Amino acid sequence: MVPGLTADPEFDSDSLRVIARDGSAVVRRTDWWSPAVQGLLRHLERVGFAESVRFLGLDADGNERLGYIAGVSGMEAWRNVIPEAGLQAYARLLRRYHDAVRDYVPEPGAAWMTTDRPLRPGEVVSHGDVGPWNTVWRGDEVVGLLDWDQAAPRPALHDVAYALEYAVPFRSDEDAMADIGFPAPPDRPRRIRVFAEAYGLPTADGLVDAVLAEQEETLRATVAVAARGLQPHADWVAAGFAADQQRRIDWTRRNRSLLE
Repeated sequence: MVPGLTADPEFDSDSLRVIARDGSAVVRRTDWWSPAVQGLLRHLERVGFAESVRFLGLDADGNERLGYIAGVSGMEAWRNVIPEAGLQAYARLLRRYHDAVRDYVPEPGAAWMTTDRPLRPGEVVSHGDVGPWNTVWRGDEVVGLLDWDQAAPRPALHDVAYALEYAVPFRSDEDAMADIGFPAPPDRPRRIRVFAEAYGLPTADGLVDAVLAEQEETLRATVAVAARGLQPHADWVAAGFAADQQRRIDWTRRNRSLLE
């Protein structure tokens, strides 16, 4: 807990950095990737991407202050992408972000959580953790995108695949209904097509393979970050994350007939 501030139950105490609310700001401790993310957030504000959190500066202790976005996030936000209208809004949000960052070039030497390499041709600074739980909704409108810690140079398709993994979802019918709240088994091929069309892709071809590649990269990157002692990643890996993630990868490989 940041001294003198009050914990807000809306924020997860097991998040990457201690979080507290100070009026309309969220106060977070910084780490090695923070300057790179702050540069990204400044760019998004300059180009008018309204849904990103705003970087408000550092306090006297070196903690960063971010603008608070009011609305529904977390599991409740995940449920907002079950209806096709919500799924389309989610895809359009991601496309607006990628359009906003398309020409952004980070400062030389920018170090991200998962890499310190520069952009490669055809890449963007991806969000990296664009799951439905990191969106903010007011009614049926998506108004925010949270938790930029895992931003890094990647193909934009990585974000698309990450979003699809959880919004389609790439998991069993039982898990989709019991854990997320789908009222019936999801029509996965249709949901992939709906997302792809709303995002602006010319075709949904190859997206299942893109999700597989993203799942494998997520496994590699999470284990690598955990090996550096970063929390909560280290605890996740200690609790069996690698085996759980491998099971997700195996499910995708076994169930292509449900997905295509």
